[in-house]
Amino acid sequence: MAIVEPRVLRGFRDYPPELMIPRESLMETARRVYRSHGFAPIDTPAIELTEVLLAKVEAGAEINKQLYRFKDAGDRDVALRFDLTVPLARFVAQHANELGLPFKRYHLGTVWRGEAPQAGRFREFMQCDFDTIGTLSNAADIEIAVVINDLLTAIGFERFEIRVNNRNILNGLLTQLNLADKTSVLLRSLDKLAKIGREKVVAEMIAEAGVTAEQAAEVIALAETTGSNAEILDQLDKRFADNPSAKTGIANLRQMVDVFTTTGVPEGRLRVDLSICRGLDYYTGTVYETFLLDKPEFGSVCSGGRYDNLAGCYTKQSLPGVGASLGLDRLLAAMEVMNLLPKSATAAPVLVLMFDMARLGDYQRIAKLLRQAGIGTEVYPEAKKLGQQFQYAERRGFKVGLIAGRDEFAKGVWKIKNLAKREELTVPEGELVSVVRKMLAE
Repeated sequence: MAIVEPRVLRGFRDYPPELMIPRESLMETARRVYRSHGFAPIDTPAIELTEVLLAKVEAGAEINKQLYRFKDAGDRDVALRFDLTVPLARFVAQHANELGLPFKRYHLGTVWRGEAPQAGRFREFMQCDFDTIGTLSNAADIEIAVVINDLLTAIGFERFEIRVNNRNILNGLLTQLNLADKTSVLLRSLDKLAKIGREKVVAEMIAEAGVTAEQAAEVIALAETTGSNAEILDQLDKRFADNPSAKTGIANLRQMVDVFTTTGVPEGRLRVDLSICRGLDYYTGTVYETFLLDKPEFGSVCSGGRYDNLAGCYTKQSLPGVGASLGLDRLLAAMEVMNLLPKSATAAPVLVLMFDMARLGDYQRIAKLLRQAGIGTEVYPEAKKLGQQFQYAERRGFKVGLIAGRDEFAKGVWKIKNLAKREELTVPEGELVSVVRKMLAE
């Protein structure tokens, strides 16, 4: 039988324990923060009917090329979900009567997009979404930004920026320029401004949307408006004094800025950025992108927006929504480069070394005692030389090793070794839990 070379598809990756442990920790943090704001968990199938996934997507949209689409065993046209927002719209349209509105949900799930792999971007990745469905209130939009702030703070970041804009402002400008019918293609081009630069965006707008160079320049000039939040909003008030759509967007952004100030969020965390537009067609109001200021090349790690018409593809009931998604794997890649991940391949910080196989019951008993005290503990499975067991402990990243042989059991004591400091002390068994807990806290 021929040996098949073990390999992973380009754009996909394995997650060994040293990556999977912090990955799961990020997921646990996200769940905790989402629940603290009242969001409830749901799950949906990884595969949906293609017509369901593409119901709101225009024929020329990039996602059509990125979709993992195939025929299943029943010869149905199906595809892997490319995000969690479209399945949410389908889910709420089906179950709105049972759920009650407004409905706040979070969903941690894998999605697939066949886009070009790059640093921190993979074709299979985990999204950690949170959304509010069934209200047009700007309070829901503001809460999304508040959750993003709480989430990044809970993960441990201090230097990050939540950049917000409102599609109503962009739509207002396009209406003034008589370009409202070209909104989707223009916004998809504008979304590339930071990636490909001004000249290429102008060229793409002219080629794809058929606009003039002057019209393209006006759209980009709005995106390049600079100043403090207050200065940008004041400029917009003057420019769009007679534009109802734009005025709605400006007022919503101003209220968000005021709420962040009132609640004491550090200044600079929220930034009005008129270049943020999000390329997907279904966004209708507030849009968000979040950047780590120490690693901006990784792009946005938490993005989203308001989508008031998405569920209209599945039901006549009005189901406006707003939400955002933590790009878990992009954030993990950024943290890996920034050396923010713990150097550990074990989920348990304590290792009980196997000195005497005949005392396996005692080793398991003490491990159980530590676990009952909330301290993760592993028992080494073989009575190998202690040097080999310590090598295993250091390679896996255990913090504490426990040792007991015939003499220790006779005296009712345990040797505790701080593996990082290479320090060892002997304590009575009755003090073991408190001493280990103190050592782990150092």
